[in-house]
Amino acid sequence: MADKALSGSKLLFGKWKKKPPRKLDDAAKNAHDEVFEELDCLKCANCCKSISPVITYKDMERMAGALRMRPSDFMEKYLRQDEDNDFVFIQTPCPFLMRDNYCQVYDSRPKACREYPHTDRIRFYQILDLTLKNTFVCPAAYHVVEILKRNSDIK
Repeated sequence: MADKALSGSKLLFGKWKKKPPRKLDDAAKNAHDEVFEELDCLKCANCCKSISPVITYKDMERMAGALRMRPSDFMEKYLRQDEDNDFVFIQTPCPFLMRDNYCQVYDSRPKACREYPHTDRIRFYQILDLTLKNTFVCPAAYHVVEILKRNSDIK
C-alpha cells in the first residue's frame, strides 16, 4: 500500500514543502475526517504493534499515575532512550496494548498516541515527510495521502 502512496507523493509533497498551499491544512483535515468516518483503529492497531511513540515527562507522569506507580519506577520498567535521546517504550508491541487492540492506559496515553497519525495537524506542510513515513504503518495515513494526491490542485 505505502509503496504505491510514494509514487507521485514525494514529488508533490516536495513542491508543497517549498511553497505550501494556503488551503493545505483544510484539505488535510477534510481528508482526515473522511478517512476516519470509515476506518476503525481498533481493527488495526498497527501503530501500537510496530512503532513506539516518543514519551514526554508529562506522559510519564500521567501514565505512572494511572498505573499507581512512581514516575521513576515507570521509566525503569517501561522506557529506554533511543538514538535521538528520546524516551520510547522498551518493547514493541506497546506494553499497554491488550489482545482486543484496546489500550490499557487509553485515558492517560502519550500525546504522540493521541495525535497519531497527525494528519489533522495545523501547518501540515511541516510534517509531510513524517506523513509519508506513516503511510508504511497506518492505513489512515495512506488514505489521507491518496485523497490529497487526487486533490493535488489545492491552492
